[in-house]
Amino acid sequence: MMTNLFSVFDPSSSIFNLSLNWMSTFLGLLLIPSMYWLMPSRYNIFWNKILTTLHKEFKTLLEPSGHNGSSFIFISLFSMILFNNFMGLFPYIFTSTSHLTLTLTLALPLWLCFMIYGWINHTQHMFAHLVPQGTPAILMPFMVCIETISNIIRPGTLAVRLTANMIAGHLLMTLLGNTGPSMSSILIMLLLITQIALLILESAVAMIQSYVFAVLSTLYSSEVN
Repeated sequence: MMTNLFSVFDPSSSIFNLSLNWMSTFLGLLLIPSMYWLMPSRYNIFWNKILTTLHKEFKTLLEPSGHNGSSFIFISLFSMILFNNFMGLFPYIFTSTSHLTLTLTLALPLWLCFMIYGWINHTQHMFAHLVPQGTPAILMPFMVCIETISNIIRPGTLAVRLTANMIAGHLLMTLLGNTGPSMSSILIMLLLITQIALLILESAVAMIQSYVFAVLSTLYSSEVN
């Protein structure tokens, strides 16, 4: 029985007081060995096309000034978040991306690395970013404050956006699912159709949110070069 609506997201599986819920984060690794087969399957070809498309897009966003191979960091980030988002849609699998513990762990070190690298190697460029081009002199102090605050909250917005989107859909599906036992058979059919539609929507959200996280990280890194 749920004591609280958000208790569906509580880590609960444990053996010898060791939490096993976070093991779901590594379930995607089970799909990787198929990549090393001699004859690529249709799944491999499809996944390689996705990665190639992402690589081209991230290279465009990073511009020529970006370091070689840096797009692979963001492709790996996209793959990891996508796997975890999808795993959370299966019954009895812990949704690790619905916790700030994971999302902040991804966003904060990335942002810190960009900031440290930018301020050490491109100090003037970073100062120039604090005042947008064409800003009147009287508004410059305010713009510096606004730009500084917007820069500082970036890791928080990255993490909260992903977490909130994962929680929202799962909560809605849980709420609708809990009303099932008290419904008539006709309403249960409607509920099933609604749940299937929500599951399709959540699959789309899982893809979109992983893409948004990776693209925004790429844009933040391109700003410091």
